[in-house]
Amino acid sequence: MRVEFNNICKSFSGVEVLADISFVIDGGIHALMGENGAGKSTLMKILTGVYQADKGDVIVDGNIKHYQHPLEAEKDGIIFIHQELNILPNMSVVDNIFLNKEIKKGFFLDKKTMVNQTIALLDRLGLKIDVNKPAGYYSVGQQQIMEIAKALKEDAKLIIMDEPTAALTSKETDMLFEIIRNLKEDGITIIYISHRLEEIFEICDKVSVLRDGKYVGTNNINEIDNEDIIKMMVGREIDDIYPKKNYHSDEVVLEVKHLSKKGQYHDISFELHKGEILGFAGLMGSGRTEVMHGIFGSVPYDSGEILINGKLLKNNIKESINNSIAFITEDRKSQGIITEFNIRDNVILTNLKSVTTNKLLRKHKIKSLSENYINELNIKCSGINHLLKKMSGGNQQKVVIAKWLNIEPQILIMDEPTRGVDVGAKQEIYMIIKELCEKHGLAIILVSSELPEVMGMADRICVMHEGNLMGIVENKDISQEEIMSLATGGVK
Repeated sequence: MRVEFNNICKSFSGVEVLADISFVIDGGIHALMGENGAGKSTLMKILTGVYQADKGDVIVDGNIKHYQHPLEAEKDGIIFIHQELNILPNMSVVDNIFLNKEIKKGFFLDKKTMVNQTIALLDRLGLKIDVNKPAGYYSVGQQQIMEIAKALKEDAKLIIMDEPTAALTSKETDMLFEIIRNLKEDGITIIYISHRLEEIFEICDKVSVLRDGKYVGTNNINEIDNEDIIKMMVGREIDDIYPKKNYHSDEVVLEVKHLSKKGQYHDISFELHKGEILGFAGLMGSGRTEVMHGIFGSVPYDSGEILINGKLLKNNIKESINNSIAFITEDRKSQGIITEFNIRDNVILTNLKSVTTNKLLRKHKIKSLSENYINELNIKCSGINHLLKKMSGGNQQKVVIAKWLNIEPQILIMDEPTRGVDVGAKQEIYMIIKELCEKHGLAIILVSSELPEVMGMADRICVMHEGNLMGIVENKDISQEEIMSLATGGVK
């Protein structure tokens, strides 16, 4: 399928988000890249009829199209698979595949035909499962394949995939790539949206880049490299994405002693110093996140103890917050923010006392506090009333940071702080982390699946494997191979 964007413009509340976008997608696997807020999602929503352009045309296979609803685009074979999968976990696989498009025989559902068609669709994608089981029984990778099956059922000619590997294991990612290549062989066009540069070079034929709502350029993937794409995305070269940190104290602010939780982690002990960034590395399922929930009290541990500045900490969230521990979770949208709320209301959630006088909320305090964080963290928005659901992932993450800074923490746990965030926003978040340590003396625990991130930011690194702390290494002259050896149960 050939899609041409011709001078597409779009504004929201007077703010221009797309300006004269013009380029062509003509078959194959075509990457669409840009920082969060660059306009990628808005452009795709115009293509699929979620939004209508203020100006310009979408031309599909030579015909001008102004879709008013996603169902209209779907009839032409254009399907959008969103990052948050539209799978209902308690319904069977077959019912998910045929949701609102059931096959009937008279007044009754033709269950046998739907089951057989579902099995055939999944077989085509290499997935053999019991389609009568609830979809939630299966992994995220398998649910991703179900979404692709739904698209094939509608005779898809173009499939848009938004961050399709964000929650997949490496094995599931390899399987997805094989499916995508097969779809390409079948003549289906793929628009592939991702922040992961290594994936773009592995799977895509061409890449188009947007920046600040404007079209930057399109290149064949074999004519461009990482540095070229980053420069196109951010408008500048990024020589060193990880800032050099100079502050570190010997003062111990957190002691974790023999922490254990049955089935999750065992005998975890470490110290955290004022101004230090302590990295936590390990493979998926190693227990890193579970330990953080144990420290914060959101999932209490079974045995062990935690001391803050030498004082024994009770094992619950309220006690942690009262002792200035903040926790930025890995799941930003369900645990970190309320997307239906604006910046102002999200920022004050953790500490209403900061904006009250005599137990009454004070508007001027709320306004002043929110504006201070917007300026300090460089949150791109129209003001304190900007809804979070209309913000990019990077800016949403800054609001999460602001929310927790509002309790004036001395310890900040950050679990996957740059997940789903583009390279430019990543660098901004790294600078925020550096300044929190150097200027404010915060002690930070940084949990990340990205080894370069841990190695680029941490002073010391704790390596987890199957619920055990395999070692704590100084981040000096340590290689990724040595860390991976610990993370897989070996030795340094």
